[in-house]
Amino acid sequence: MSVVTFIIPVRHQDNARDWGVLKRNLTQTVASIANQTNPDWRGVIVANRGADLPVLPEKFSVAWVDFPPNDIHERGGATEEDFLDSFRADKGRRVLAGMLTARDCRFFMIVDDDDFVSARITEYAARHQNENGWTIDKGYIWDDGGSILLCRDQFNHYCGTSLIIRSDLYGLPSKAEDVSLPWIKDMLGSHVRIESILAERGTPLNALPFRGAVYRVAHKGSHSKAPSLIHMYFLNRNVLRKPIRILKNLTKLRPLSAGYRKEFFGLSAGRTE
Repeated sequence: MSVVTFIIPVRHQDNARDWGVLKRNLTQTVASIANQTNPDWRGVIVANRGADLPVLPEKFSVAWVDFPPNDIHERGGATEEDFLDSFRADKGRRVLAGMLTARDCRFFMIVDDDDFVSARITEYAARHQNENGWTIDKGYIWDDGGSILLCRDQFNHYCGTSLIIRSDLYGLPSKAEDVSLPWIKDMLGSHVRIESILAERGTPLNALPFRGAVYRVAHKGSHSKAPSLIHMYFLNRNVLRKPIRILKNLTKLRPLSAGYRKEFFGLSAGRTE
């Protein structure tokens, strides 16, 4: 039984804008996870059969699935709500498939296939195994290939790689067919909804006491179409109207030092080119 199982749902090959970019990003994400300072973890990638996955480090396995492509996988092709609803269903089914192969762990963390996590997560969870879990409410944003990080508060409202939850709190079924699609979307497909659901049940999550993840933006494989740091925090029209916000955002910038590379970018020392 591992302390933390990291679940990485990978979209259907037909839904990938550029599989080469996805594969490169996934390689970097698994390197980040594999750099945990406590070895009591495992990783599960959920992918459709036939997907060309990278060579995986030790402690990773693959849960192969046969789910169809998501018909609404681009923001521009549907209303915002239809897009999000379809995304939650597709992601949630994949997450469930991965969790059912590793249900004997103490905590689950769902990680998007292009993000990075702190090397300290498993070590912290191992020391606090009686807690319900944590939200990563403080993290970083990183331009793909860039040399700076931006500190982001309320990170868990912004990035899907932001929850570490005790496995029994999910109430996992014995098989996927035993739960409804709304349950899948709310509990596994949305990183926003489950936090309030658990709080209402009397099992609230605490805030992780350190910045626990890095959200990668501005890469051509992204379906969220998150713009670059410069456009989000310095050239945004609303920001330009309030120069004080530009100054405030400047104070949130951090150089991508060797320390950050070691903590978040894995054994490859942050070589992301």
